[in-house]
This record gives sequence, structure tokens and C-alpha cells, in this order.
Amino acid sequence: MTTRSARTAWTGTLQEGSGRTELASSGLGTFDVSWPKRTSESADGSTSPEELIAAAHASCFAMAFSGGIAKAGGTPQSLDVTADVGFGPDSERGGFMITGIKLTVRGRVDGMDAAAFEKAAQEAKAGCPVSKALAAVDISLDAALES
Repeated sequence: MTTRSARTAWTGTLQEGSGRTELASSGLGTFDVSWPKRTSESADGSTSPEELIAAAHASCFAMAFSGGIAKAGGTPQSLDVTADVGFGPDSERGGFMITGIKLTVRGRVDGMDAAAFEKAAQEAKAGCPVSKALAAVDISLDAALES
């Protein structure tokens, strides 16, 4: 099987420091990270671990769902998947935590009704490797078949 790597070079303290996160395996990009921007409503040109998790989850779910649709007898034409990853204080253990993930998918699929689409979406949510890795986090799903 495969291994993928990312690397972050950090300089300075948590509050005043910053880093650069590189998608090392693919070489597709290097992105700024900082604590103040991570906890701000505005990303202002920086990414965060939560955004990177959202990207991983959205793409993983789309792949799992596409395969599940075909397995259920449908033909996926298009899937639009968004993953929203919440980040906030951890009142029980202190510090911060991922507070939840909302997956939203809208799809155009041939040969599948809304009930079958929802069933396949729920199965993809449960079976997606990123969902499995994030099982400690509440993951919700909003799936709708479009015509």
C-alpha cells in the first residue's frame, strides 16, 4: 500500500510564530499556517489542519460514494461534496478540539432514486477511510439527489 507525506517547518512561538506546510508527496504546494489565523474567522491566505482535514474528508468521501453508487447499480454523473470541519475549545479536557464535521453532498446519478442515494451516502460516510480515522468526531451528513 501507499504512504503520503506532508511536512511543516515552524518558526517562533505559538502566538507570534508561523509555519509553512508542504504537500511533500505530490509537490503540489506549500501553504502558510499560523495559530492566530487558525483561530480566526478569516483564514486570510493561510490554511489550517482543519481545512486540510476537510479537503481529505471531502475527497475521500467522494471516492467512496462514487464506488458505492456503482455497487448499488447507479451511475454517478457528478458529485459535489463539501466537508465543514469545526474547531473550538475543549471544555472537558482543556485546549482545543475538532468539534464536528458536516459532510454535504449533492449529486446527479442515473439509475438511483433518492432513498437509494441516501443509503449509499450513509454507507460511504461509514466506510470512507478518513471517516474511519476520525471516528471520535461527530460526523453528520446532508445528502440530496438532484435531477
